[in-house]
Amino acid sequence: MNFFENTRKPQGFGGKLMTKMMNIGHAKLSQWGFSNISVNSDAAVLDVGCGGGVNIVAWLGKCGNGHVTGMDYSKVSVAESQKLNAAAIKQGKCCVVQGDVSAIPFPDAVFDYVSAFETVYFWPGLEKCFFEVNRVLKNGGTFLICNESDGTNDADEKWTKLIDGMKIYTSDQLIAALKEAGFTEIKTYSNTKNHWISIVATK
Repeated sequence: MNFFENTRKPQGFGGKLMTKMMNIGHAKLSQWGFSNISVNSDAAVLDVGCGGGVNIVAWLGKCGNGHVTGMDYSKVSVAESQKLNAAAIKQGKCCVVQGDVSAIPFPDAVFDYVSAFETVYFWPGLEKCFFEVNRVLKNGGTFLICNESDGTNDADEKWTKLIDGMKIYTSDQLIAALKEAGFTEIKTYSNTKNHWISIVATK
């Protein structure tokens, strides 16, 4: 396994290192993504593919009276996210669980927001996973997707060759899969200079 496979599923020491690198490296993208939504302070949030847990920290800052759940299928990511958010977990404002986005381990209609930062590239079948996100969202709930790669930059092909199972999507492909999964109102935001995309979909 090459080191960059840890972007897909952090494992071992290399995985711990990768989660720390992702926390730092994705910060600007996350700030930009968050700027495209307004958040209720008492919201219930699920951050899918929570990695090193820094976006959980950001959500907690926006939802002082709410609750934030982080989910990742990597044990290393779950442990790192729990460590970073230990105080909030102790206060009952946060929990971090191991889980698979193609079968989210929560009942229907329990979250106001679901976020996916730099993670849909690795999801096993977009429609199925997006349907699961739709299922756990309340009516009127928001799904925020943030990707550093918008599918239009040829330089990104090196990553799909380097990382097994990675697929970079264009906004059109993401929108089509979201519609298929039952999302109605879909807005797209682009940072063309950096080839970033953010999609905000409402149930």
